[in-house]
Amino acid sequence: MADTSPYVELDREAWARLASARDQPEAGLDPTELDRIRGLGDFLDIDEVRQVYLPLSELLSLHVRHAGLLHRATERFLDQPKPPRTPFVIGIAGSVAVGKSTTARLLSELLARWPQHPRVELVTTDGFLLPNAELERRGLLERKGFPESYDRRALLRFVAEVKSGIDEVSAPVYSHLAYDVTDERVTLRGPDILIVEGLNVLAPARVRADGRQGLAISDFFDFGVYVDAATDDIRGWYVDRFLRLRNTAFQDPASYFFRYAALTEREAIKRAEQVWDEINGPNLHDNILPTRARANLVLRKDHDHAVRWVRLRR
Repeated sequence: MADTSPYVELDREAWARLASARDQPEAGLDPTELDRIRGLGDFLDIDEVRQVYLPLSELLSLHVRHAGLLHRATERFLDQPKPPRTPFVIGIAGSVAVGKSTTARLLSELLARWPQHPRVELVTTDGFLLPNAELERRGLLERKGFPESYDRRALLRFVAEVKSGIDEVSAPVYSHLAYDVTDERVTLRGPDILIVEGLNVLAPARVRADGRQGLAISDFFDFGVYVDAATDDIRGWYVDRFLRLRNTAFQDPASYFFRYAALTEREAIKRAEQVWDEINGPNLHDNILPTRARANLVLRKDHDHAVRWVRLRR
């Protein structure tokens, strides 16, 4: 019987063999660079970079080049004055604690090493969360990270402006120490590639009150990546990360979570499991996991946090 799946699924070894030996960017990230890229508790070594992420960066670079060729061919077809070349936009989604931020930082680093597109920018959707005061006013502070906790209009406007080729576009910045949006902004000036990382970036558009379909930020993406793992594994990683933060970032009196620094290990585990079971777990199940099927590529991690197989949409 013919394979009717819209995906090609490859284990790590088969995926690694697809990488071309020619014209690849230098993979020799030194330990300092890996430490900067690696998230707290994430697994990432040079073998993972070479076997998983270098082939992915090659595939993405191929998409970027062919998108540019299509753009120029369309210009000739329309016989119109040359419009600005718009950035290639990549969305990276996945659960809290699954390692999507590490994936986004690493891909940003690797893609910028390809000479065809050296200007790569990374923006996280955390900056588009509503301020804590507004979340509290709406009774949503305990639902931070759920779709309704974001300024969706501002996020959509930002991605639309980037994709329209505007020379300068800015995005708000989030402080994980203060657990709130700051007054700081980051300005993008004509990047070749923009990576947008966040929990719900692959979500479809919502139906408006009048029954019409709206726009989603994923409508402006050229490629979507979903970082995946078994829910029980992600829950364990979240608890482990909470314990690590209790001994590091939470010790800072300026931290929003300073009150957790004095918890015993048993108390900290109980609190982390409660947060997962009441907030992060339901958000994953109800809002994030359903968007996995919308990704062009899924990176599936095993219990040791290492990518074991890749699923690519045909």
